[in-house]
Amino acid sequence: MSAAEKYDVIIFGGGTAGKLMAWSMAGEGNRTAVVDRKYIGGACPNVACLPSKNVIHSAKVASLVGRHREFGIETGPISIDMAGVYTRKREMVEGIIQVHLDKYHASLNQDRGDELIFGDGVFIAPRTLRVALRDGGERTLTADRIFVDLGTHATIPDTPGLRESRPMTHIEALDLQRRPEHLIVLGGGYVGLELSQALRRLGIRLTLIERSAQLVSNEDADVSQAVLQLFRDEGIDVLLGTQAIRVDGLSGAHVSLQLQSGGGTRTVEGTDILVALGRTPNTSGIGLDKAGIEVTEKGHIRVNDRLETTAPNVWAMGECAGSPYFTHVSEDDFNIIYKNLNGGNRSTRDRLVPYVVFIDPELARIGLSESQARERSIAYRVASVPVDTGWRPWTISEKRGFMKTVIDAHSDRILGFTAFGPEAGELMGTVQIAMLADQPYTILRDTMFAHPTMTEGLKALFMSVPQQLENHAERFQHARTSAD
Repeated sequence: MSAAEKYDVIIFGGGTAGKLMAWSMAGEGNRTAVVDRKYIGGACPNVACLPSKNVIHSAKVASLVGRHREFGIETGPISIDMAGVYTRKREMVEGIIQVHLDKYHASLNQDRGDELIFGDGVFIAPRTLRVALRDGGERTLTADRIFVDLGTHATIPDTPGLRESRPMTHIEALDLQRRPEHLIVLGGGYVGLELSQALRRLGIRLTLIERSAQLVSNEDADVSQAVLQLFRDEGIDVLLGTQAIRVDGLSGAHVSLQLQSGGGTRTVEGTDILVALGRTPNTSGIGLDKAGIEVTEKGHIRVNDRLETTAPNVWAMGECAGSPYFTHVSEDDFNIIYKNLNGGNRSTRDRLVPYVVFIDPELARIGLSESQARERSIAYRVASVPVDTGWRPWTISEKRGFMKTVIDAHSDRILGFTAFGPEAGELMGTVQIAMLADQPYTILRDTMFAHPTMTEGLKALFMSVPQQLENHAERFQHARTSAD
């Protein structure tokens, strides 16, 4: 074994939190090594968040072109060039990779011995890694502090025949340069929903299979029903309460799936399979036990609310640490650790985590849903209005959807906000700021917003909130209103 090379800091995995930690630590003068397997900048800019949103926007353009007469525009026949969709995405990714490389070159000091090392790392002792280099050979690295940001990968269940069928994950789906004749998507979560709609809009016949009784199963029933209706209106065959119990054939040629639903079975045939059934932490087989780093039953690295692992001077960040699977959460993980290392007292407890599902129209939520408030026996009020209560959706012919808010029953505190409609993510951001500032919902109700904007519609939503419950004995009751 090669002699151990000593660093001040090792970043094991260069995702969002990892790259930010590397740039910051090197900028402070620490001799820094970044050990990464493949992707410059992590999965987000290479094979996940940003590439998927690029393809989703191409699909949005295709949808708008298909509606050209609605906007008073005449055109001839159109066709989808999947190779062109791929090329646009690839050019974006290459540009983002170069931005990351430029940042690494500006941050890492080669004279001090800072390095970006490509290879597969394995812990062989506390704070010590053996790295099988991508270009051959191996090195042993040790450091005073190690920050782990290894991410996750797509889960392929042990369904008989599924692995043998060589299904696509999101990575292969985003690299498609052909148009499958009939794509079967397993999973109705965020990834399954985004890619299903986009690929359907790019002209692919599509069947979506979800084992739960509703799509986006963590949302209220009215939200899930609205998304289901959208998908069915766009020609997607959605099968709920259904799961594959056997797969035959080869994805890309012909596949046959035996499905179970309720007490019966049926068979669905197609040409391709896309698996979107969750994520698995990249923590197996990397010697965590030899480093004194414990993992949870689900395979995440065990951390406390300061993201410290069970090993001294080792921190874990992002998805591998069990943080919510969003890039913005990984960035916040970095901020928590970095600020604490510099005298702060940040924690992951009680974080207000926003999220957006980039279907069209978007689905966004911050804080509690109505069902979550009910499950926690929190007394609440709820208001809901269609997005076309405001005038901006009329001007852009995007009137599908609604906004919904959950308000504390005995105060004016905003407990949660959901939007299903155009620019839902931006609407959510406005409400998020009010929630972070601990402002009552009335500040949004009484604010003057520019006209005509989507944000202006928030006034109608918060104007429809019911009055506070006066009888505190009604603590576990709730009030509703709807301006349908």
